[in-house]
Amino acid sequence: MRTAMFLALFCCFNLQYGQQGTTIMGRVQEKGTNVPIHNAKISAEALSQEIFTNEDGSFEFEIHNSGDVLLSISALDFITKRFSIYLSGETIDLGKILLERDIEREKTDNLITLTDGDLLDDGESVSGALGLLQSTKDIFLNRAAFDFGQAFFKVRGYDSQNGSVLVNGIPMNKFFDGRPQWNNWGGLNDVVRNQEYTYGLTENTHAFGGVLGTTNIDTSPSGMRPGIRLSSSASNRTYRGRLMATYNSGLGKKGLAYTFSASRRWAKEGFVEGTLYDAYSFFGSLEYQFNPRNSIILTSILARNRRGRSSALTEEAFQLMRNQYNPYWGIQDGRIRNSRERDIFEPLFLLNYKLNLEGLDWNLGVAYQFGSNARSRLGYFNAPNPDPTYYRYLPSYYINSSIGADFINANLAKEALLDNPQMDWNQLYAANTNPNTNGKAAYVLYNDVARDAQMTFSTNLDYHLNEMINLGLGGNYRKLSSDNYAKIQDLLGAEFHEDIDAFSNTLNDANGSLEKIEGEIFNYHYSLDASQFEAFGQASVSTKKWSGFASASMTGFSVQRNGLFTNERFLDSSFGPSEKVAFSTVRLKGGLTYFFTGRHWFTANGAKIERAPTLQNTFINPRENNAVVPDLQKETITTIDLNYFIRLPDVTGRISAFYTRFQNRTDINFFFVDSGLGSDFVQEVITGLDQLHKGIEFGLEYEASSNVKITAVGNFGHYVYASDPYVQINFDTAGAEEELIAQEGTIDLGIAELKDLKLAQGPQTALALGVEYRAPKYWWVGATANYLTNNYINISTITRTPSFLLDPDTGEPFPDATDENVEALLKQQPLDDIYLLNLIGGKSWLWGKKYISAFVSINNLFDSVFRTGGYEQSRNGNFGQLQQDNLSGTPSFAPKYWYSYGRTYFLNLAISF
Repeated sequence: MRTAMFLALFCCFNLQYGQQGTTIMGRVQEKGTNVPIHNAKISAEALSQEIFTNEDGSFEFEIHNSGDVLLSISALDFITKRFSIYLSGETIDLGKILLERDIEREKTDNLITLTDGDLLDDGESVSGALGLLQSTKDIFLNRAAFDFGQAFFKVRGYDSQNGSVLVNGIPMNKFFDGRPQWNNWGGLNDVVRNQEYTYGLTENTHAFGGVLGTTNIDTSPSGMRPGIRLSSSASNRTYRGRLMATYNSGLGKKGLAYTFSASRRWAKEGFVEGTLYDAYSFFGSLEYQFNPRNSIILTSILARNRRGRSSALTEEAFQLMRNQYNPYWGIQDGRIRNSRERDIFEPLFLLNYKLNLEGLDWNLGVAYQFGSNARSRLGYFNAPNPDPTYYRYLPSYYINSSIGADFINANLAKEALLDNPQMDWNQLYAANTNPNTNGKAAYVLYNDVARDAQMTFSTNLDYHLNEMINLGLGGNYRKLSSDNYAKIQDLLGAEFHEDIDAFSNTLNDANGSLEKIEGEIFNYHYSLDASQFEAFGQASVSTKKWSGFASASMTGFSVQRNGLFTNERFLDSSFGPSEKVAFSTVRLKGGLTYFFTGRHWFTANGAKIERAPTLQNTFINPRENNAVVPDLQKETITTIDLNYFIRLPDVTGRISAFYTRFQNRTDINFFFVDSGLGSDFVQEVITGLDQLHKGIEFGLEYEASSNVKITAVGNFGHYVYASDPYVQINFDTAGAEEELIAQEGTIDLGIAELKDLKLAQGPQTALALGVEYRAPKYWWVGATANYLTNNYINISTITRTPSFLLDPDTGEPFPDATDENVEALLKQQPLDDIYLLNLIGGKSWLWGKKYISAFVSINNLFDSVFRTGGYEQSRNGNFGQLQQDNLSGTPSFAPKYWYSYGRTYFLNLAISF
């Protein structure tokens, strides 16, 4: 009976869709040259229907709906054209449709994409997800990337691990932290422009996706524009110059197409002092189409990025040195040398097979990636800290002295920093070559290296059962082998380094050589072996008035550490394999869309997602031992969003409301603490951490005329801690007071009162108003005024635990640690309100068959300086210390901040032929 009812309904739907279809025809060509545009997308906005133009630019599009609909015609590097069409069942011939080159596409090169290495130190990260947003036409997301990004705005407060990135359908998010590493294809703008982005919980044919969305980069040469493109850029941001060259053969008569691209980016110094930039990228892709239905694609990407890093500063250091100051570098032999550099080189090779039949698309891919991610650091052993901003060298150290303020020495410290603000490399060499050291190094420049090799197999299938039902299946398997170690880069004039922990006087490599030389591994050495299998399925149904989809995914994840050094502090748990950590997770999502008309529609999406912890938050201190976070839990994400879309001839946009709760998160932090419970570098393990993200976002675009466009964008977010998590501190056993340790190396600090404190996820309120003028003679200018606020620094968790209130000398609470005093001392600090005016403009010329474009942008026109992020230091581990440190108003362990760039520019000149 049920089968008969289903067949009856199924036939009814097919009959319904078989009636009164409207056929829309046309030919898409490039304005000015009349060259046909192949693979231009023809879609009915608000309907899940789309086709692509043939090689001659022609198309026939049949739509089984009636009434008003907005037809969208778009192609890579061209301005989208929209037609308001009434579907009546009769054939509509649009004739020749001319698309104009979109020089605003160059704005993607203007995007500030910051990697973790730019602003990552002392365990603090302010990385965003802006790289995900380069391919979207959404008005709000464009502003979030190109304007709000200067203040490290995060869409919906999400970290980039919540967005999935794929290349040719193969997942690229890293096992270590769950984030995509955009440096792996950095500088290859010409060949990674062909991206498909789905926002939020929207259905995606390539993967289940993340709550932030999914980006799939398509490297097929047949999908790129044939010809040569050359470009040159100048900027005063992270790099000063860039050259790019790209050649695409187009699809030949024998079914062969290939693409080559190369780029070079460089800077002796970026906007921040001492931040060199040295990057080169190469791309090659070869495609062979056996016939129009079968193709195979081989792609290789080799991108190397070396750059100097900069430091967060206390307000005291900033007032003395301003926002371009960076203490990590100094002059050696007349050249800038930065002690903190990041060097990433992880070549990527992909092989894909694609089958395209009528109603069925199948993609099968395999990828192999290997290489290294290295971060340099200056180590010092029984020697003074070489950092010019070390707290003992600043005026506040003498003002905050326990024996009384010493203004004379405070002034001398100020003058010393102003006179010698940079690292003294000559002094380090002198210390290492002192005859009294007998060749032993006091200072060592070394690299923390992660050398990975990963194999990935991936497949996905998209099947159009009929015009109403669409089915999708897919899966992937990833296996990673990661070798992690510290390697001596430069002994700075010394003969050897003695591989002993300076705090506990114990051996880091008990079974190895005590004396290490340049090029040798020291300090720690371990490997991680991880694997993950995922299978997903999805189904969608569309009718005239509504559509819906449901997706499900199952994953199996496992990881194991293998210690390659025997650490004397952890003789029983440092060498050899750890226990295997494994998780199985389930992810579910679905959505409904209701069409009021072809120009107004409403969507509702929801998801329940389980996620295994990242490698970063699985092992407490993998550099030293096999210990796993106690009672490690998988994370749960519950989310819903509601969206209203409008598509009128002169007004387009959307307004969205969202609610997301992250539960059972785990976070591990590393810092030096002096709390009376033991002074040492510690690992802070936070478990049972919940976060709540909710808010409203909107983006509207109004075409006041054929030349003038006005945009209004806004976000009103509320991102807070939603639980009081459990906190544990792990010491090296030789460095803590044993009578206070409940178990080996561990102190339980209990519950931290974090609930309702703000998350440090960038500005939670953001507004922008923009206007753009596009002249008939192919030049355009635009300006955007931006206001961002409700931004907070990251809090210190240890200061919110009960142990913070205890006097270590008596074991009793500090007498003056009243609720009022504690609240005043720990009040979370807001960051600056931000006002930004950004200008962009461009001009293009058509010279024969050569297309020339110029682009310019000026960000932060009024050269304002503001704090973009920051964090509380955790050095003062109890109320008495922190209160004493704050008495002068200039604490020695004040919060550290990252500061904005001032006025910056970007120029680009390109020629295509």
